[in-house]
Amino acid sequence: MKIDIDSGIVQEARLQMSPNCDVRPDEKDISLVVIHGISLPPGQFGNHYIDQLFTNQLNPNEHPYFKEIEGLKVSSHLLIRRDGELVQYVPLHKRAWHAGVSCYEDRDCCNDFSIGIELEGEDETPYTDSQYNVLSHLLKSLIDAYPALTTKTIAGHCDIAPGRKSDPGKAFDWPRLEILLST
Repeated sequence: MKIDIDSGIVQEARLQMSPNCDVRPDEKDISLVVIHGISLPPGQFGNHYIDQLFTNQLNPNEHPYFKEIEGLKVSSHLLIRRDGELVQYVPLHKRAWHAGVSCYEDRDCCNDFSIGIELEGEDETPYTDSQYNVLSHLLKSLIDAYPALTTKTIAGHCDIAPGRKSDPGKAFDWPRLEILLST
């Protein structure tokens, strides 16, 4: 995968730009990747509700759960759908609003220095081969592009917000990702 450092765009991604971002305190401080899991409504896959949520276009009347999250302003940098499609919402040098209240290695506000990658899924459902393949290629490209990133600076949302978040969940195969990153 090719990453344009100046624009912060992953060339292979479908762009669906989100307004839910702002300027990082230090644009050069990209030192963490946070892996998330998301499905909308919970447990449902293959629709466009994630795009709508991240672009503030989710209709609260389309599903009862959407009323619970009405007005939520969130985004990640990237999403990997179950079929392996890569979608980008926020340029990598900008701060996406994905981590919330968070802490990594005694640093609060992980949005300030992280890249957020959502996987279409949920805690109990295994992620797909296509997702692992795209994720491993994406992570290798990010590690090549940003000197502070390594295989050791990849965390789950559950790791930076323990007790508050559980994603990417028990179904995420961390050992499998580690093997893919080592090849």
